[in-house]
Amino acid sequence: MIDKTLACMIDETLLDCRNSYVFRLAQMLEVRANRAHLVGLLICARPLSKSGILFVNSSPSIASPLPKAAHADLFDQTALSTLAQRLVEAAKRAGADAADAVAVRGVSQGVEVRDGRVEESERSEGDDVGLRVLVGRRQAVVSTNDVSGDGVARLAERAVAMARVAPDDKYVGLADPSLLTHEFPDLDLLDPEVPSVSELERRAQEAEAAALAVKGVSKSGGASASAGIGGMVLVTSTGFHGSYLRSSQGISMTAISGEGTGMERDYDYTSAPHASDLESPERVGRIAAERAVARANPHKAETCKVPVMFDPRVSGSLVGHLVGAINGASIARKTSFLKDRLGAQLFAKNIRIIDDPLRRRGLRSQSFDAEGVKVKKLAIIDEGVLTSWLLDSATARELGLTTTGHAHRGVSSSPSPGPYNLHLEAGEATPTELMSDIKQGFYVTDLIGSGVNGVTGDYSRGASGFWIENGKITYPVSEVTIAGHLLEIFKSLVPANDLEFRYGVNAPTVRIEGLTLGGR
Repeated sequence: MIDKTLACMIDETLLDCRNSYVFRLAQMLEVRANRAHLVGLLICARPLSKSGILFVNSSPSIASPLPKAAHADLFDQTALSTLAQRLVEAAKRAGADAADAVAVRGVSQGVEVRDGRVEESERSEGDDVGLRVLVGRRQAVVSTNDVSGDGVARLAERAVAMARVAPDDKYVGLADPSLLTHEFPDLDLLDPEVPSVSELERRAQEAEAAALAVKGVSKSGGASASAGIGGMVLVTSTGFHGSYLRSSQGISMTAISGEGTGMERDYDYTSAPHASDLESPERVGRIAAERAVARANPHKAETCKVPVMFDPRVSGSLVGHLVGAINGASIARKTSFLKDRLGAQLFAKNIRIIDDPLRRRGLRSQSFDAEGVKVKKLAIIDEGVLTSWLLDSATARELGLTTTGHAHRGVSSSPSPGPYNLHLEAGEATPTELMSDIKQGFYVTDLIGSGVNGVTGDYSRGASGFWIENGKITYPVSEVTIAGHLLEIFKSLVPANDLEFRYGVNAPTVRIEGLTLGGR
């Protein structure tokens, strides 16, 4: 399957959806559009070999690797570029004052294994295009996967007709031409070697075998491996023409310990643009198994107020809450608890949070945003101070500011702000040192639900993890709630020194003071 946005996800969603096979396939590409949320017209015609979209569900016995010819066609974006250019020109001829077009292509394949057998093998491929037109201050967005015959002209005409009856919006428009990028650095996002289905099966089977070899694991929750390549082209009537290709590969494993009502499950996964940057299947399986075994026979905790430590696989969610609150759309609507906090000291002075769209081999890296604007590394939090909102052109106009180059979009949506590769910089203390003076506390390894109010900043989430006594992790704890306020959480946050770049949002272990733990 194919990811539905231009890299707008946060890892909190990833964690909540980790056990979905469809989701694991969706990790493979970050350049596809969500046709479930259309703005305007969607033309659904018969799939065509050149411009249609084809989904093939194959049995393990007939699954085959992507042919080399398919690789060559995918790497050549000439057809996508020509199509996007034709759409923009057709929109101008139809009466649009301005227009931009997005064309995306993707090929992906994945397998799921359980008990040593391949349960499912799936491949998908397709093209999609989206056209945004502006007539005065009126805007319409349409998308299709069929541009055969006179499809381009018809799509443009319908888009212009829709724009003429749309309401006025004084903030819509293409990006300022002076802000468009003319530099396209090589971010090394493409691994040209697409693994065969047999190689994906091997990775998944090795991950599962490693998990089942760990003492205390009672069964497999399934292992999966996936790979894909996707391309995107953006053309605007103001002269911008940019494109990129991105690959992604992943391995995941879910292990189960215990029996009956005492079963506990946990997981691990790895994803990267290049296969050489993946963790080994054996390590993924072993870590998933060790985590599942460690969760066996969990205790209940009493309601109390204690220091709470967040494991690196969940600490990034706190960064995600910050980024959601400084999204330009929320600020413009005045629906953020940080709406009046630009330039304020939110964290301790040693805290820096970085958004870096230009990180080589980053999961969300790209050299231009969805409006063609030049992107750059940005310290959202610098010495604890909130320095910037995340803006696209429309929200920037509404706020009287300049876009920060954070526009994202799919083929069926207009641009909206979102982050790239986020990370909280590491501190100096080790996790053990950060924990050493905690008499009674809670170490969070898993978060449940999304009980965070972005308007008020109130924070309340279900959690599981381990109890801390006298500076040591002791027994597992489940079915608790941790609650507080994000401003207080940010103010007391202390990072450890164990930062690793594994996700789209990365953070080290962090310690938060005085959260309320709701238990029995």
